[in-house]
Amino acid sequence: MHNHTKGIIYASITAFFWGFLAIALKVASREFEPVTIVWFRFFVAFTFLAVWQGFKNPSSFKILIKPPLLLILAALGLSWNYLGFMFGVHYTTPSNAQLFIQTGPITLAIVGITFFKEKLGRRQIIGFILAIAGLGLFYNQQLGQFIESENIYIKGVFLTISSALAWATYASLQKKLVTRFSVQTLNLFLFGFPALIYLPFINLSPLFELHWTWFLLMIFLGANTFIAYTCIANALKYTEANKVSMIIILNPLITFATMGILTYLDVSWITGERFTLLSVIGALIVLSGAMLVAGKKKK
Repeated sequence: MHNHTKGIIYASITAFFWGFLAIALKVASREFEPVTIVWFRFFVAFTFLAVWQGFKNPSSFKILIKPPLLLILAALGLSWNYLGFMFGVHYTTPSNAQLFIQTGPITLAIVGITFFKEKLGRRQIIGFILAIAGLGLFYNQQLGQFIESENIYIKGVFLTISSALAWATYASLQKKLVTRFSVQTLNLFLFGFPALIYLPFINLSPLFELHWTWFLLMIFLGANTFIAYTCIANALKYTEANKVSMIIILNPLITFATMGILTYLDVSWITGERFTLLSVIGALIVLSGAMLVAGKKKK
């Protein structure tokens, strides 16, 4: 299998898992504080990876003792990405958060053009314009749906965008680091560092008071972290940043479709989404623009 094909497959797996992530986070936020959910995700992911590396490559733990500066900065970016996105989901809805988090892959594409010397074409310029216009249209339409809690919605949107910028920082640094270290070695620190810094702020008492199915949900969130970020690190290793971004951008379609089904079924365990025709059009414009930005013209 060619490295390019490997990169596409890894990126597709990440998009699939992220497509359901926001929904699971929204459900978990009914019973757990955002920082506790974020800590649990990192803790479970680190535990899975530590056991795996303990058998496969024990020497990889050396990076926990003396990590490079770029890795520390990447871990800080990833730490805020998780918490900012969690607050975004908590204050708005899964679909809203999933759309605005796409400013992350768009920013990554800009970084690819600026620092990795990936050329900017006319199609990408049009994509930037479409993405900005679509975000504006979607924001204005959805703001009307949250009229009773306008300030909270705005807060959630800005937290989500800050989370997206933090993710772009992480991904850009990861792109540099994978040329020197293995993916799993890097992820040991990227998962372990946030689990450590968030530890003083968590509250695990609901985990021991609720039905065991909630514990399974939290395990799923941790496993989602482990699988998705292992795959995206490999994707960045095997193919260009802009191609990885283009695939990841598709994950909101999974979220939108799933939330549409859940809203139609009127399930009791998650609040249904409320969309206008214009907000749907705005979302499609954003995704179309983002795909143009992340896409690369064939030679």
